[in-house]
Amino acid sequence: MRVIIIGGGVLGTLHARAALRDGYEVIHLERDPLPSSASVRNFGLVWIGGRASGEELEASLRTRELWQEISEEIPELTFRPNGSLTLVRTSAEVKVLEESMAKSDAELRQWKLLDKAETQKINPALRGNFIASLWCPLDATVEPGKVLTEIRTSLLKNPSYTWRSKVEIINLHSTDAGVVAFASSGEEFSGDFAIVTPGADHKTLFKEQLESAPLRQVYLQMMSTAPFDEELTTSIADADSLRYYPAYDVPSLGQLPAQQPVAANNHMQLLLVQRTDGTLTIGDTHAYDQPFEFKLDEEPYQYLHEVASDLIGKKIPPIMKRWSGVYSQRTDGAICDRRRISKNIFVVTGPGGRGNTLAPAIAEQTLKELRSE
Repeated sequence: MRVIIIGGGVLGTLHARAALRDGYEVIHLERDPLPSSASVRNFGLVWIGGRASGEELEASLRTRELWQEISEEIPELTFRPNGSLTLVRTSAEVKVLEESMAKSDAELRQWKLLDKAETQKINPALRGNFIASLWCPLDATVEPGKVLTEIRTSLLKNPSYTWRSKVEIINLHSTDAGVVAFASSGEEFSGDFAIVTPGADHKTLFKEQLESAPLRQVYLQMMSTAPFDEELTTSIADADSLRYYPAYDVPSLGQLPAQQPVAANNHMQLLLVQRTDGTLTIGDTHAYDQPFEFKLDEEPYQYLHEVASDLIGKKIPPIMKRWSGVYSQRTDGAICDRRRISKNIFVVTGPGGRGNTLAPAIAEQTLKELRSE
């Protein structure tokens, strides 16, 4: 049985791996020379602690197990189970953490509420303006610039896997015998099933179905700095993450004072990850109303740089690179949009900014549904 997978991002790549593990032959097609969209324009976070209770948390916990398996299977994979610290500055923010800790699934998340001294034992480089933190040891990171290449290199050792880049599929038909994918070059690819992972492209394939789905595109801005001269042993979030992640939706959240105007206007939170080369990846903003601004806005960059410096306790290195990206997000909080276009065609998109956190579990579920036929 042959599966055609269209899209080389994290969802497509993890679907390819899942299909191979289930014994399918896989033809994996990507329109760009290498994936260049949201799957490589991110923090590389596997972020368990902030997930919504229920299905989303269960899927993220399963993903965490799968990333561990993948890293053992692919020793070259840079998977770091480094955990995260969400740093808070006020007693009102501490109250949100305390109420969150009382949730029935707090133990599943392995949260611990720490004072400043306890926080510094885990991450000694943090000497700035905060009074407490929420420690989530389950959170982890991958390196977004190379994780897909590392997985594909491993998949290519399997003779049942074929990778083709610079192949743009413009049409996909179901037939009595299976599916046929038509490339802009005139080339055709046939298989028994097809899984389309279009990312934020809701217009090339199955435009009518995707544009009527509960999906939206989200625009974000991020940056990276020059190498930092100390090791940050964890990923870092600020208290604005309490407003952003559904895990912290507790009564005291509504009692927090308003965000700083630049943060509120750009739907911002601070996330910070130190890469293996010492540079800091920092973000991010969120914009939901199209058309998106094509020019990068400098004010959020400077604000995030100042917030990160304040929490760390010294001025962090200068910004060296700035970029933007667009991802696809379900508008109703579902973990993804998985729809069956026909008996043998799936389209999977819309995990939002949770690709690395959910993709392995999403792929596993898609293959279960495919096997059920």
